[in-house]
Amino acid sequence: MNGPVKAVFAGVLAIACAAAGYLAYQWQSGSGRPDAAVSGQLLLATSLTGLDDQPQVLTQWRGKVMVVNFWATWCAPCREEIPGFIKVQDLYRGRGVQFVGIAIDHKNRVEPYAKDIGMNYPVLLGGIYTMDIARQVGNRLDVLPFTVVLDRSGKVAESIVGILKPEKLEKILEPLL
Repeated sequence: MNGPVKAVFAGVLAIACAAAGYLAYQWQSGSGRPDAAVSGQLLLATSLTGLDDQPQVLTQWRGKVMVVNFWATWCAPCREEIPGFIKVQDLYRGRGVQFVGIAIDHKNRVEPYAKDIGMNYPVLLGGIYTMDIARQVGNRLDVLPFTVVLDRSGKVAESIVGILKPEKLEKILEPLL
């Protein structure tokens, strides 16, 4: 690249980084967060295909505290957090907690991964369009992993962008039980 092209490229890159930082700050500060009850109902009304090729509607778990995790096999942070989710599901299943994984991925990748790692909760398959649902329930940055915790009434109690450690998740779950 010649000098003027490099300068323009650097300027555009700086503006893009500043915009991304501002969006992250705005999301973290709570500006423009969607209504928790409306978001929860939108998520609960979602119907996706399970690994058994059957349609699954999230409303079937209404009345439970739900941990809905948007993830993909190609997402290293997603793969890092799933073993913790498996453990927390084991610990809290008897207390009315239901994990649901929504894989933004292809069945031929998800099914063997879920089996190999021993995922002990339902895994539903969503295409890239499913990221629109994630965006509507709080994933303003369009990144994975993204986790939404719904209380027993279906209201969004918490939404987390990035890796959710079991210790933090347990602190979110305890008051909801």
